[in-house]
Amino acid sequence: MKPKVNALTINIAESCRKDMTDIKKLAEKIVTQDRRALSRAITLVESSREDHRTQAVELVQRLHHNSGQALRIGLSGTPGVGKSTFIEAFGGFLTEQGLRVAVLAVDPSSARSGGSILGDKTRMDRLARNPKAFIRPSPSQSHLGGVARRTREAVAICEAAGFDIVLIETVGVGQSETIVSEMADLFVLLLAPAGGDELQGVKRGIMEMADIILVNKADGDLKPAAVRTCADYAGALRLLRKREQDPKGFPAAMLVSAVAETGLEQAWKSMRELAKWRQKEGHYQIKRASQARFWFEEDVKQGVLAVLAQSDTQKDIERMGERVFKGDLLPAAAAAEILEKLSKR
Repeated sequence: MKPKVNALTINIAESCRKDMTDIKKLAEKIVTQDRRALSRAITLVESSREDHRTQAVELVQRLHHNSGQALRIGLSGTPGVGKSTFIEAFGGFLTEQGLRVAVLAVDPSSARSGGSILGDKTRMDRLARNPKAFIRPSPSQSHLGGVARRTREAVAICEAAGFDIVLIETVGVGQSETIVSEMADLFVLLLAPAGGDELQGVKRGIMEMADIILVNKADGDLKPAAVRTCADYAGALRLLRKREQDPKGFPAAMLVSAVAETGLEQAWKSMRELAKWRQKEGHYQIKRASQARFWFEEDVKQGVLAVLAQSDTQKDIERMGERVFKGDLLPAAAAAEILEKLSKR
């Protein structure tokens, strides 16, 4: 038996649809800090529909002059390290300082069904009820690097809505999770006690991208292990090549406890110190400009792939794929043949 749909339900749905498509009105509501408009805007930029993409580009352009003022903090760490618990404690600490905090949390998508749990609001129930905070979980879909493809546009929209701090929580997939550094001003890596010795710390990849390393769970029986782990990583950071965008003492490693809510003030002090130094020395502006160029090139690449998927080339790829599957062609030879055909078009 189908549920009854009354006229009021239809009118509400129609109103939401019109608000979504009236980009000018939507932008005006976002600037006035309308939370529903903010949620609808992020849904719009995450949509893969062609008409929604056109509207999303227009929306971001309209909000461009109102964005760029927030401090963007990327937060990564292995699953189970306590990212959500830390964000709830840290977000609550920031709101107590009078700051408005937006949290963009990216959940992993299933490789089979494509679905995501999107349970961050449940894990951050106190922060979710905080009027100075906004939490938006998003699916990673098929995008690599621990973040959703349109997270950067969502960041710009949150900035336009007047948030002072935007926390970007990544999926938590390990050393390949460096793409978040291309949309954040500061990259914070959260680690668990006894998570690796000094040799583990000097691995290239995510360690080289980190600005601040926070060893979480520095409380109770785990505190001695946390102290040793922090010392190991502090030593490892000294072995890495010095970066020109870092003042003396950075990258830094320090202890925090999300449960006991200790170390949060010192972590925030270090984040502000680093951000202010980079702004003063000009690194802040250069980094944001290079990030804009990176995402321009990324959008071009994704656009080219989308065009290829809808062209005759896709048929050639499928045909070649069958031959590779049967063992008639090596993968490298098949790819070379496809690229040669493309170069002649």
